[in-house]
Amino acid sequence: MFQAPRGTQDILPEEQHYWSFLQQQASEVARLYGYQRIDTPVFEEAGLFVRTVGEGTDIVEKEMYTFEDHGGGQMTLRPEGTAPVCRAYIEHGMASKPQPVKLFYQAPIFRYERPQAGRFRQHHQFGFEAIGEADAALDVEMIEMAWRFFGLLGLKNLTLQINSIGCQQCRPSYLKHLKEYYVPHKEELCADCKLRMDKNTLRLLDCKKDAGLPFQAGAPRSVDNLCPDCAAHFEKLKAGLTALELPFGINTTMVRGLDYYTRTVFEIQPEEERGQSTIAGGGRYDGLIGELGGQPTPGIGFATGIERIILNLKRQNIEIPPFAKPRVFVVWMGDAAKEAAQKLVTELRQSGIVAMMAYSARSLKAQLRLADGAGCRYAAIIGGDELARNAVMLRDMHTAQQELVAQDQLLARIVLP
Repeated sequence: MFQAPRGTQDILPEEQHYWSFLQQQASEVARLYGYQRIDTPVFEEAGLFVRTVGEGTDIVEKEMYTFEDHGGGQMTLRPEGTAPVCRAYIEHGMASKPQPVKLFYQAPIFRYERPQAGRFRQHHQFGFEAIGEADAALDVEMIEMAWRFFGLLGLKNLTLQINSIGCQQCRPSYLKHLKEYYVPHKEELCADCKLRMDKNTLRLLDCKKDAGLPFQAGAPRSVDNLCPDCAAHFEKLKAGLTALELPFGINTTMVRGLDYYTRTVFEIQPEEERGQSTIAGGGRYDGLIGELGGQPTPGIGFATGIERIILNLKRQNIEIPPFAKPRVFVVWMGDAAKEAAQKLVTELRQSGIVAMMAYSARSLKAQLRLADGAGCRYAAIIGGDELARNAVMLRDMHTAQQELVAQDQLLARIVLP
């Protein structure tokens, strides 16, 4: 018997109100901050992600779903959302638009990871990208927007962590100090970190395995090795967040998992959890557009996993508005009544009323059970007597009270509370 592939899930009807609610809230935040929706292909040329995400990252080395198409090209299912948006920015000449260009998306993301709570091999993200502005004021706005989004959802007990990982000018010197610190401990590190020593030194701080954790606390800090411009940018960021009274902390081991980040990086997590519990993360990527062949253009963004948000909404017992239940179930008895019922259901739907009916012959009792199971407020019963009077017997499913209502009066009667 076939089942959903490991690390994926079916989003069943009873879960859809969470997704609809989150889509509405994300769209409202996007509207308030001037972001417009963009949708990019679910797969791209593999080189787009190898070049931007970084060859030494877990995403490129272990997690990407890459395949050869019929033309012999290497394609990759989207493992993250920023690089495709930046590719679209360049391809469609968005540099000619007023800057920054503000874009948001909702998209499936594919990574071959070990499935666990809130983490799937196919998961979904909201992402927000602002391209074309280097000032730290935009960083402040981006972080405040992320914080506001979770506030609209009702999530509480969250922590905001920030860091600065420098730029192309100051990072090489920092990486030299970082490597010198780790060299004496090389044999004590995990196999991945031994490779990172030479291939991607910054990723040493991103290790989640027990072997690497003891050394992170004493490692050189990027914030102590910033060039004057990066240091000034970080000070403006902290001052801006303080002015908005956002409760942030500085996490000097946070580097994020993508190589294109520069300067500001940040994460939002539930207070009681760590590790894989991040519900939003992002940062600056001032070199990414240039890396893809465009003119040097600054940018910043963040993404948040929808499945992980839903997990936290459930953990905090936050009630989400349910979908409206059907208003009326039209019950019919006899072939002539069935034709009248179909006509009535159609008229009700055309008037904006959610209406249902049985399609095959069932007893009155069975149809009323269907109405009750569907959560309908009313049952409109049509039999021979009702047809003769051009009326329906309207049954309140909450109180079991019934009354004969003329069909031309039915609509006004059932729209009442």
